[in-house]
Amino acid sequence: MRYEVWAPAAETVEVESGAVRHPMAPAELTGWWAAEVQGDEGDEYGFLLDGEGPFPDPRSLWQPAGVHGLSRIYDHGRFAWTDVLWRGRPLAGSVLYELHIGTFTPEGTFDAAIERLDHLAELGVDAVQLMPVAAFAGRHGWGYDGVHLWAVHEPYGGPDGLKRFVDACHGRGLAVILDVVYNHLGPSGNYLGRYGPYFTDAYKTPWGPAVNVDRPGSDEVRAFIVENALMWLRDHHLDGLRLDAVHAIEDHRAVHLLEELADAVSRLKAQTGRELFLIAESDLNDPRLVTSPEAGGYGLDAQWNDDFHHALHSALTGERQGYYCDFGSLGALAKTLTGAFFHDGSWSTFRGRTHGRKVDRLRVPGHRFLGFLQNHDQVGNRAAGDRISAGLPPRLLKVGAGLLLTAPFTPMLFMGEEWGASTPWRYFTDHEEPELARSVSDGRRREFTSHGWAMEDVPDPQDPRTHRCSVLDWAEPGEPRHHELLEWYRALIALRRAWPELTDTCLAEVVVEHDEDSLVLHRGRLLVVANLGAEPGAPLPAGEVLLASAPDVRPGDPLPGTSLAVVRVA
Repeated sequence: MRYEVWAPAAETVEVESGAVRHPMAPAELTGWWAAEVQGDEGDEYGFLLDGEGPFPDPRSLWQPAGVHGLSRIYDHGRFAWTDVLWRGRPLAGSVLYELHIGTFTPEGTFDAAIERLDHLAELGVDAVQLMPVAAFAGRHGWGYDGVHLWAVHEPYGGPDGLKRFVDACHGRGLAVILDVVYNHLGPSGNYLGRYGPYFTDAYKTPWGPAVNVDRPGSDEVRAFIVENALMWLRDHHLDGLRLDAVHAIEDHRAVHLLEELADAVSRLKAQTGRELFLIAESDLNDPRLVTSPEAGGYGLDAQWNDDFHHALHSALTGERQGYYCDFGSLGALAKTLTGAFFHDGSWSTFRGRTHGRKVDRLRVPGHRFLGFLQNHDQVGNRAAGDRISAGLPPRLLKVGAGLLLTAPFTPMLFMGEEWGASTPWRYFTDHEEPELARSVSDGRRREFTSHGWAMEDVPDPQDPRTHRCSVLDWAEPGEPRHHELLEWYRALIALRRAWPELTDTCLAEVVVEHDEDSLVLHRGRLLVVANLGAEPGAPLPAGEVLLASAPDVRPGDPLPGTSLAVVRVA
């Protein structure tokens, strides 16, 4: 077994295996150390730096004893895959489904999630987007405080559990996308700084020390990130990665880390013959992220579109506080439906400055923007974790779903959205260190009490009940009011698949007409007519009503209040 580790500042490095310490020698690459030591799969090991340690391996593939425990040898080649014929699914035309393994089922494991995959296949979605599964401290958490970026969280099922889940998804025709975090690491179990300059104090992030991708020593840090991304796609057979908060990655090199990642994934795609893609979460409203390198862009495949969410959410709910302050009108929603971004060089009241850049509607297709009515951020970062279904009647939820699934974007659902889940989805943690746990709980309360919430109404992230109440209730889809919404989602997704106009993502072809209460979205031969007002709207145009949220709607009839219809007019 050859052990290797990058520790450029250490004078001596040892590997501890089987309670025996073995000296390591400098390797050919500067700052790297290596040793040949007998080892088999499952053996524990760790590294000592100048006599301190042992610490887990920065590239550990298996952490069964948790983030503070020793690493274990894991062989990717031993897993028996059955997806040899799988070649992936293209992002264009797909419907994504975001889920959190720890709350998708009561068991909170990959194997339990496999038992619910038939529900997703019957719903009609094409890809599952997993929230982060890289090993993090404690048992329960969102996963964005991961510290072992190469290992899979053991309580979920470890590396073999993830592979069983991916294999099962592929067997049902579902692609799998993984959320990865390269802008920071969590505070508990983070040993990377002991090995080398993985972090820098030249920049700040809201969540912890910034990852060093452009300061001295950053060549190896960048290689660590790029090789990690390729590992997930190659060794775990994942189909894509969602890159968390890329606006928090400070990189002032001539070639940005995102370009480097996109190029590496493009090469792997050519080698494997599989569809592989990168999706960015970005607050920049910058279409260069999804513009090809030949046109001066970064070459990513898609990015989340918060502006579309804000416009749709505020139009449905009437909320105008915080970052919703510039949204709410159907004019704002119309602008995002035709141009992706609302803030495209325009004034942002929330930011107190102009923000964003216009999207070239002729050159940048709509599928490069992910649209959503809900996601983990937009639900979980509300004080009570309340879903949009907690405050809207079913009729208005159907209008929201209809606009989402007929928009010219790649739609993404959040787990349970399809049946209007009554369970909230809250921010929860399981930090073992008392001081850290108290700091997280107090910080959450301070954040929301400063916005007018009573302290007792802000759930404690460390309280086990906060996690438990966020678990989906799988009895709900069978209840009449939930089942009716579920059937609506199924019908909308089936309609997308049946009519190519709804997966045609040329933004230049999209036309929207609107007044104060109603909106008409032109999608080729189809018109999507939405009435958000309480009173009946204008008569539906002549043609064939393909789908309607209100019963017995016919051409020429006024569209009832808070309803939506899709009409073929040619």
